[in-house]
Amino acid sequence: MSTVWTSWIESPWLSRTEAFGTVVRLCDRLLRSSLSNPGLSSFLQNELPEIATELSVQWAAIVQKSPQWEIVSECGRHALTDIPYRLFEEALDRNASFFTETSDGWSIAAVPLDSHVEKQDVLALAGRRLTGDMLPISMAVGRALGYCIAMSKQIERDAFRIDRLRGTLHIASSFAGAKETQPLLDLIADEATRLLSCDRASIFIWDKPNHQVIACPALGVEGRTLKLPDDAGIVGEVIQRGMTIQVDEPYEDPRFNKDVDKKSGYTTRNILSVPMRDGDGEVIGAFQVLNKNKGCFNEDDEEALSELGIQAAVALQNTREREELLRSHQQLTEQVARGVKLIGESPAIVALRETVKRLAVTDLPVLILGESGTGKEVVSQALHYHGPRAEKPFVAVNCAALTETLLESELFGHEKGAFTDAHEARPGKFELAEGGTLFLDEVGDMSLGGQAKMLRVLEQKVIMRVGGSQTIPIDVRVIAATNANLAESVREKKFREDLYYRLSVVTLDLPSLRERPEDILPLADHFLKQFSVQARRSTLKLSGDARRRIQAHGWPGNVRELRNLMERVAFLSSGEQVEADDLAFILSPDSDSGLDLSSDVGLGEATKRFQQQFIRRSIKRVNGNMSEAAKLLGLHRSNLYRKMGQLGMQEDREDE
Repeated sequence: MSTVWTSWIESPWLSRTEAFGTVVRLCDRLLRSSLSNPGLSSFLQNELPEIATELSVQWAAIVQKSPQWEIVSECGRHALTDIPYRLFEEALDRNASFFTETSDGWSIAAVPLDSHVEKQDVLALAGRRLTGDMLPISMAVGRALGYCIAMSKQIERDAFRIDRLRGTLHIASSFAGAKETQPLLDLIADEATRLLSCDRASIFIWDKPNHQVIACPALGVEGRTLKLPDDAGIVGEVIQRGMTIQVDEPYEDPRFNKDVDKKSGYTTRNILSVPMRDGDGEVIGAFQVLNKNKGCFNEDDEEALSELGIQAAVALQNTREREELLRSHQQLTEQVARGVKLIGESPAIVALRETVKRLAVTDLPVLILGESGTGKEVVSQALHYHGPRAEKPFVAVNCAALTETLLESELFGHEKGAFTDAHEARPGKFELAEGGTLFLDEVGDMSLGGQAKMLRVLEQKVIMRVGGSQTIPIDVRVIAATNANLAESVREKKFREDLYYRLSVVTLDLPSLRERPEDILPLADHFLKQFSVQARRSTLKLSGDARRRIQAHGWPGNVRELRNLMERVAFLSSGEQVEADDLAFILSPDSDSGLDLSSDVGLGEATKRFQQQFIRRSIKRVNGNMSEAAKLLGLHRSNLYRKMGQLGMQEDREDE
């Protein structure tokens, strides 16, 4: 026979991908199996066949010297004339793997197990295809196997302690779903009494600023809560000194407050109290259990309660943070809902508010039409924040700003490697808006390909990420908006008719600001008040001249233009009142009169029509006040009536 020894660390064989994968797979399996099997014997019976299969050997065994060599466990068969125990001896002496070949074509490897093993154990392998190159992986497996054998023996010796630890971990996992502090405290107390086999448990939260501790739950006490000074009694000492206290004769201990038992009629036989600490190690309270069912509390109980206290402190902190986040989210949602208002008292806005109120409680798709700046997104937010989805996300997407490829990725998300820049998987807007509302702005600019994909999503209620193969169900309300004439786009085959009808189950047509001039001043006052707060100044007021100047403007940019103007004024105006000069950059009344001046209209007729329209618009902007309209036009009231008569506007005078 010839003997070959190879250092598994120096060998390049272990660095090969398949070898490394074998080591990881085997070590992971051994570790999992050692934790799941009830004892060492069962562990070896299950795992030696796996080792033999992975290493392609016919025989695998654990051989032990105590003091003579004996086979502890084995699997498979071999045709060896005799087992080379001298090889095993040398492997133990040098703490290295050895390999030998027999004359009849068999090969044998001896691998010393990890030093954690109490006795001298060797993993013996035999096979016809076993080579010296396999020693590195055998050595790595041997180290893991030795560690797992030691672990299995420890589990057998301390099964009760391990079972208790598993129970603690199970309890801790049940804390993760807690959403409110008080139910969590009740749950922790109940689980502690079960785990430690005792009668009662209470958690004392340290209210350090007020120098008190609050017991929850305090069984037998009205309201199940009890407030005590933080320097009194056993709990006070535990909190102040950060140490565990066990009392077997509480009525003989001067720190014990007998009044609580007297009031509740309860008899305390023994107490175990441990400090609770946060993630930074700071004491935040105490965990106390009373009356062991059999005997007194012991070191195992102390260890278990301390472990449970750690988990409870973490769960309590997470629950408090969750409550704070939920409160903040709710407050933010309420704040946003209060801020989403449709300002104005014109008949169009009054009707719109009522319609939005009715639609908000439904999940109907809504198509919002209107010129740019009329407040389409504000209406969509009102539909969201005044309905049952208000606590869920509101996600807006500008379809006009994205190409077809980017739009698909933006809406549906993508998997890693789906395209050149997809370095990681990313959810799309539909997933981000789950349970809430997705607002598709400028939907009329969506490509035909994007329209087809959107239609499929709306019909099937599922999406598929770009580059993905799994469908993802969605629960999202879709609200679309556009300033385009979608009906005309459908006729011109630029927008899918089926998608149009899917989106326009309900259609809201927003009026332009020039169509509701009575809302200009209320809107201006609203925006001034809002931006004055942001600018940290007292609320600005519009002077009379400024109000007339604002009413005279045509507002081609609609509400957005007015809002932006008031924002600039609030931050840049130097006075306490907004004067007309502060609005000097506003143009004179625009020429967007909507007149029909076709080419066959003469100059005289065109001039007459323009003057009629100009006067009507001026009268409308001052809510029909003829004196104000005359001032706006630079005329006396009588001259205005005379001019209207010359233009054949008797019906307008009658309406007045």
